[in-house]
Amino acid sequence: MAKKAAKPHINLETVRNIGIAAHIDAGKTTLTERILYYTGASHKIGEVHDGAATMDFMAEEKAHGITIGAAVTQCPWNDHTFQVIDTPGHVDFTIEVERAMRVLDGAVIVMDGVRGVEPQTETVWRQASRFDVPRVIFVNKMDRPGADLDRTMAAVERRLGGHPVPICVPVPERLAVIDLVKQELISFAGDNGEHVSRGPVPEELTALLQRHRETMLIAAAEADPGLEDAVFGGEEVDEAQLWAALRKATINRKIQSVFGGSALRNWGVQPLLDGALKLLPNPLERPAAIAKVVGGADEEAFVEMSPEGDLVALAFKVQMWEGRRHVFIRIYRGQIEPGQEIRIGGRAKAERVARLFAVDAGNKKKIELASAGQIVLLAGVRWATTGDTVLSTEGPELLLERIDAKEPVLGLAVEPMSAKEEEKLTEVFEKICEEDPTVRFIDDKDTGQRILRGMGELHLQILFERIEREYGLKIRAGKPLVMTRETVAGKGRADTLVDRQLHMGQETVTLKARCVARAWARDRDAGNEERCKPKVSPPGAALSPAQLAALVSGVHDATMAGPSEGAPLQDVGVELDEVELFGEMSTPQALRIAASQAIREAIAAAGGEVLRPRMRVEVIVPDENVGSVLGDLQSRGASISGQESEMGTSTILGECSLHRLLGYATDLRSMTRGRGQFTMEFARFDVG
Repeated sequence: MAKKAAKPHINLETVRNIGIAAHIDAGKTTLTERILYYTGASHKIGEVHDGAATMDFMAEEKAHGITIGAAVTQCPWNDHTFQVIDTPGHVDFTIEVERAMRVLDGAVIVMDGVRGVEPQTETVWRQASRFDVPRVIFVNKMDRPGADLDRTMAAVERRLGGHPVPICVPVPERLAVIDLVKQELISFAGDNGEHVSRGPVPEELTALLQRHRETMLIAAAEADPGLEDAVFGGEEVDEAQLWAALRKATINRKIQSVFGGSALRNWGVQPLLDGALKLLPNPLERPAAIAKVVGGADEEAFVEMSPEGDLVALAFKVQMWEGRRHVFIRIYRGQIEPGQEIRIGGRAKAERVARLFAVDAGNKKKIELASAGQIVLLAGVRWATTGDTVLSTEGPELLLERIDAKEPVLGLAVEPMSAKEEEKLTEVFEKICEEDPTVRFIDDKDTGQRILRGMGELHLQILFERIEREYGLKIRAGKPLVMTRETVAGKGRADTLVDRQLHMGQETVTLKARCVARAWARDRDAGNEERCKPKVSPPGAALSPAQLAALVSGVHDATMAGPSEGAPLQDVGVELDEVELFGEMSTPQALRIAASQAIREAIAAAGGEVLRPRMRVEVIVPDENVGSVLGDLQSRGASISGQESEMGTSTILGECSLHRLLGYATDLRSMTRGRGQFTMEFARFDVG
């Protein structure tokens, strides 16, 4: 019987759980600082370039001037509450965006008005689309030369497949925006743009207003046929009905409403807040979460957002805070309080919540109750980790959709500065791996080395800095080791006879079996395929269940590593065609050995190929340096897919193997006298 819910202390209709996401240096943390200031959640604006941003509270974030971990905060606005997650823009920390998007109800995608859609913009857009997150767009830095709202919206359509609809159009020369709904000019004054005033749109801006308003009205009419007569008949459109149509289209992900401005120059942020409130959904307006019922033979259950009923929540982040383990959860149903016993779905683990906190960036505040729709922090929880479903002790056992983490692509051999700290090294890295699912720490049995794997050079550098600061452990690291995969170049066949004797004490056992196997290359990213339905000889012979299971195991054993470097196999098909039995000598052990050996020989005959991480790259350089930078990229084996030039700056797009890009940021700075910028994102494992 479900526990009767306590009186909820939060009205879900007044809540907006939103994330701020963008390509690095588009200005999302600068925007978040203004949001905190204008809503009264912060009494001063902290600038990223001064290392004083509220949301960048980690020492490494202040030192590097970038966001590393997703930070959660709350702020009030017009009798509503925004629960905001500021996410990293650097691709090495994309897991932070992935797990934030998993638990959000809406997102603000920030774009640079000059650069428009950038590589990480595409990544965060895909992440939002994967979880069906409604979004609005803030085109930032519209005060800079070369900023162009129309070009940015065209790029959203062309590169992201979006449908951008303007709501507030920036007027840079006036440091103002045109409100297309009210048809008013919004101006900003005061030291920090805190004074907002509205007035009529000047005559010289009427054409700009009418052009963009028509786009907005047509989008609204498509969402609400009741507006068609007024829109296409040139009649006055009811403002409330217009907002309702835009809201419906945004929540249904048919459009992405666009706002313009400059966060650093303090204009355009308050209209964005108003728009996010009116357009993005509250928790009750999101579809019910779908969960699998444990032991229910693929049975699914719908988890409606409600404070009533048994607790269902998702643990989406583990964080070591003041040396102690804490877990962020998003509650989908029910309530939770300190001292409550919880269980981990599918893991037969039960534990008790010691304390419950609301989070404001780097600060936490004790609370006594949390309800559906909230994002809170649990302390005293030992077993819950990223992607786990947190449940009450009563009710069915459910599993919410987990959070997928990409495999790391770069590794370093690591060891402590002192042999006395070997045990501490292992303990520290176990904690780090709990916090970050994209980190792996393994013992290489062949070399005796300990390998730390991550998403890139910056990712690993930040980890080392954190470990030294938080745990007082200095680490010595070797040269970067790029993770590889293996595949085969063509087709191969093997006919293998195993005939060996095992001495078991005073008894000698003969193992004998023959297997014929094939191996072939599959399309890239098609995955591996294993077939094991062999023809059996001599005539009349048949495989027992134990023998068949042994053959399947042998086939699988052989596909664990490739023939060239022993790396995991990828995109390979294998099949066991024939099996010849030799009476009692063809034991399950003999068959497993024969099957494994035959498959390995077939793979070797097909010709092993090493696959290395292939990265999508974007390089931004002054026009005068394009020739030397292109030549350098081509010398590294890069394939160039595009080049654009505007306002004296060129953007080069392409792909290149990761091992050829190690240290490239330093080389680029040298070639461009510090003016070049470079970003890369994992694309796939491929030859080259």
